[in-house]
Parts: sequence; structure tokens; C-alpha cells
Amino acid sequence: MKNRLLSLDIFRGLTIFLMIIVNTPGSWNYVYAPLLHAKWDGLTPTDLVFPFFVFIVGVAMSISFNKYTGVNRSQWVAKVLKRTALIFLVGLALNWFPFFNKSIGDLRIFGVLQRIALAYGFGSLIVIYSPKKWLPYVFGVLLVGYYAIMMLFGGADPLSLEDNASRALDLWLLGENHVYGGYGIPFDPEGLLSTIPTIGTVLFGYWMGKVIQTKDGVMDKIKGLLPYAIGASVIGVIWNFAGFPINKPIWSSSYVLVTGGLATFCLMFLMWILDEKKWQNWSYVFRAFGKNPLISYVLSGILIRIFGMIKIDGKGLYSWLYENVFQNVFDQYSGSFLQALTYVFFIWLFAWWMDRKDIVVKL
Repeated sequence: MKNRLLSLDIFRGLTIFLMIIVNTPGSWNYVYAPLLHAKWDGLTPTDLVFPFFVFIVGVAMSISFNKYTGVNRSQWVAKVLKRTALIFLVGLALNWFPFFNKSIGDLRIFGVLQRIALAYGFGSLIVIYSPKKWLPYVFGVLLVGYYAIMMLFGGADPLSLEDNASRALDLWLLGENHVYGGYGIPFDPEGLLSTIPTIGTVLFGYWMGKVIQTKDGVMDKIKGLLPYAIGASVIGVIWNFAGFPINKPIWSSSYVLVTGGLATFCLMFLMWILDEKKWQNWSYVFRAFGKNPLISYVLSGILIRIFGMIKIDGKGLYSWLYENVFQNVFDQYSGSFLQALTYVFFIWLFAWWMDRKDIVVKL
């Protein structure tokens, strides 16, 4: 793309900003409802954040892969596989951190970065080896095929927490000790089987990125995206009511379509605001995150655990700050939110410093 759209960096930066906010409340007992995930079926604003980031990964792929035109395919594949492995290993190390207090026998294998790595890696290989005209069909096969697998290989209630095929595969492959336990029973929302529809999210973003590149003016780009945004959202809602509910933990096919459509609408809005109207002054804070999303996310995960290891009156520093500072100055819910906002500000300072030094970390 000759003139890179600012909206792409801001979109990515916004998602990182929100990912940190929703992951680091002062207290999990006092979180505003929109900042919580739906317990199972359904959709909250927070349920949009992760698929929006995966979507923009696909959009960025559609641009960055242009440089491989005419390059030997093996070199392209090697680059993709290396990046996939590095992001996966960073995610695994983040799960293990701070290393000394967690046995590798109890290490969770999957996670957010691992999901991004696998979806990017498989999505990239599909793009590399498939003719462009096949992309919509591959996308459809992934979503329909995933639905079929879930229904055929799940238990008595195949779309439930207990009986879904994604959980069964992870337990069989990894064992309970390596699977996330935050749902009350071993179940990983970033498990292996549910990576299949996440690849669909990457491919949808890639597809939208190619639509953008076929148009010249910003308004033409927006108009080109509109039918896809509407179509994906409508089909996703219909599928939700037709038997495959919108569900983030299993990354249902209807969830892919609805979040893909909404992500496209959001990108269109940012393109209009930032690239067409040039209302850009407000966007700098998010641009710093957008230029270094990976390091910002990893740093937020590392620091929150370090704060937990620093004990004051028997409590981790982060909890102590909530109970003795933010909760006392504000009410419980506002204090919890403002502590998260303060935390994301300190992560932003690091991203801002990197931006000032023109440091960009890429794997």
C-alpha cells in the first residue's frame, strides 16, 4: 500500500490498550459488566477485543506479504514458520513466568499469544499455497467444517462447557494439568481445535486487507468494505439463532462472522475519521501501542505478576494498591477500573519511549 493508512496502526493499538485494561482490574470482584466476558454464549464489548486483534493481524498480513511477490516460496514459508514458533514460545514463556514458582508439569500450554501464533501461521500457509480465488471457499470450509466437528465429536450436549469437542481434544492431547482451569473445570478457551475458526478470523482480515488494496480513495475503500461488513454480521446472527450460538470460549463460527463484520465496521469508521477527515490528534496514544503491540502486551503480563510477588501486609502489591489507594479514593468499581487505567498508562510510557527512539520489535 503506497500510503499506509494510519487507521490500521490505531486499530491495532486500540485493541492492545483494551486487552490490557480488561486483563488488569484492581479487583476481579468489582468489574463493570461491559469489561467482563460473557460467561458462555453471548457477546459483550470485551468479547470483541481479541478477535479484533486477530482480524487486524490478517489485514496486516495482506500488506506485509506484498513484499514476498516474486520471492522463492520456501523463503516465505521459512519466515512464517520462524515467526509462528517465536510468538508461540514467547506466549509459553509468559505462561511460565516467573519460572521458579511453577512446575513445568503444571504449565498451561496454550494462551493468547499461542492462539495468535497458530492462527497466523496456518492462515499464512493457506494464503501462500492457495490460489487467491479459493480464499472465500477455504474460509467457508473452515467455519462449516468446525461446526460439523463440534456437533459430531462432542458429547451429549456438544456446545456446552463440559461436553464440547475442543475440551475433549485438549484433555486427551495434553492432560488436565496443562489446560486452563479458570472455568471451574479444565477447559482452554485458546485450545487446539478452536484454533480452526480463529484461522478463519485471520483469513477474513486478510480478505478485507486485499479489498482495501484494490481501491484508491479512502471513501472507495470504505464503500468496498461495506458489503462484507454487513454480510458477515447478518450471516453470523442468523447462524447464532440457527443452532451455533455466538460463543467466544469455543470461538464459534457465528462468533467469527459477527466479530469479523463488527471489526470491519470499526475499521471503516477509523478510516473515515483518521484517513479521510484527518482528525488525528487524539490518536497518538494508541499509535505508540500499535507500533509495538507484542512487547506492550508481554510487558503488561510480566509486570502484573511481578507486582503480585511483591508482598505488603501479606498481599501482592497490585491488590494492596487497590485496597489502600484506589478503593479509598474512589468507589469499588471506579477504583478497580481506574487502577487498570493507571496501569495501562505506565505500559504506554514504555511504548511511548520506544516510539520516541524509533524502536520497533518484530519477531
